[in-house]
Amino acid sequence: MLNIVLFGPPGAGKGTQAAKLLEKFNLVHLSTGDIFRSNIKDATELGILAKSYMDKGQLVPDALTIDMLQSEADKHPHANGYIFDGFPRTHPQAQALDDFLATKNTGITMMLALEVNEEELKNRLTERAKVSGRSDDADPKIIQKRIEVYNAETMPVKSYYQAQNKYKGVNGVGSVDVIFSALCTEISK
Repeated sequence: MLNIVLFGPPGAGKGTQAAKLLEKFNLVHLSTGDIFRSNIKDATELGILAKSYMDKGQLVPDALTIDMLQSEADKHPHANGYIFDGFPRTHPQAQALDDFLATKNTGITMMLALEVNEEELKNRLTERAKVSGRSDDADPKIIQKRIEVYNAETMPVKSYYQAQNKYKGVNGVGSVDVIFSALCTEISK
């Protein structure tokens, strides 16, 4: 089973690259952002609560995120593997993911990280807001807060996978196809 944590800051291109990787490797995409947005759109209790954190640029609490992710993964019992996009974002989430996958007799194959500088991220998020209408991408203060939260709270997850020799960093600046090729090369190693 090929299980990939697709990692990178907000605006790094995880969603774009995940779509291409899903097609090539026939994986199931588990994007916490998509799951949250679906719940927000449907005004579920979880969605309302998740939105209150996201609107402030904060992370949704671990327990809420993990339960929701497990529920989504369980909808695909015959998957060839998963791409986890936007998860895990903390060491406890990474450990919880390992524990969950162990119940399925599998584990994380690798963390593929899209590495993008902060200025490029801000430009991408601002442009994405114009196209997508996502309120969390439109406000420069929220963008800055999301990047700060990523650097302080999410970036340390890199060390969790480095300690397991599963971290693979890829330059996330360039054309979609060049970045995709670099990701595929890392998967094939």
